[in-house]
Amino acid sequence: MSDDEHAKRGIDLERPNAARVYDYMIGGRLNYAVDRMFAERILGVLPNAQHMALVNRAWLRRAVRFGAEQGIRQFLDIGSGMPTVGHVHEVVQAIDPQSRVVYVDNEPIAVAHSEIVLEGNENAAMVQADAERPDEVLDHPVTEALLDFGEPVMVIMAAFVHFIPDARDPAGLIAAYRDVLAPGSHLALSSGTWEGQGEESQRSVALYEKSGTPLTLRSPDELRALVKGFEILPPGIVFTPEWRPDGPLEDPPEQSGGLALVARKER
Repeated sequence: MSDDEHAKRGIDLERPNAARVYDYMIGGRLNYAVDRMFAERILGVLPNAQHMALVNRAWLRRAVRFGAEQGIRQFLDIGSGMPTVGHVHEVVQAIDPQSRVVYVDNEPIAVAHSEIVLEGNENAAMVQADAERPDEVLDHPVTEALLDFGEPVMVIMAAFVHFIPDARDPAGLIAAYRDVLAPGSHLALSSGTWEGQGEESQRSVALYEKSGTPLTLRSPDELRALVKGFEILPPGIVFTPEWRPDGPLEDPPEQSGGLALVARKER
């Protein structure tokens, strides 16, 4: 892609992008030199960062499978990032091919590649929008065409809210999505945390600050405050590998560096 095409698509190659850095961490190829250089700097101060990204991705697959097993057939993935193997639609459509998925991201490369991956899949689509403007997402023609908010929906915020500082009111943002959901809808959320972490996490957060994409790591109590109006389902707010694992844990759960929850809207 030429420099003019990058500019036309709004792709900034001067600064690393969080979605593309995450893609590199989980072994993807939809990233640029600036993202790889930043990821390697993160790995230099936080060698466990790749493990953190991989276990978060594994949690996401378990969470959406759980939602599908509860009978949910509609999924709204906020800040979905790059399309990878085991993306949400692959997991839930393996259970029911009629499951409908809307991905939302504002990163042009994530959008472009997702559109390619989803071509021909009439039950899954990508929306390019700012997820911090819920109306932009919820009123989008693609969202309106695929999702019926009169029926349960699972809203997914995987590794998303830690990019929203308190000053931008993440609780209000989550509430805006919650208020349009039907009873029985679910929220799947994961976030970086200070819990059980060492100085390496502080150094990695400092790097993100310099990148222009600061992180706000949160405690279980802080995450609980963000999801008022939802009932947090067992096992509660736990480290990502501890959330309904498929088998025995191979590593100490705190090495994940992240907390996860799935919650249900009762009324």
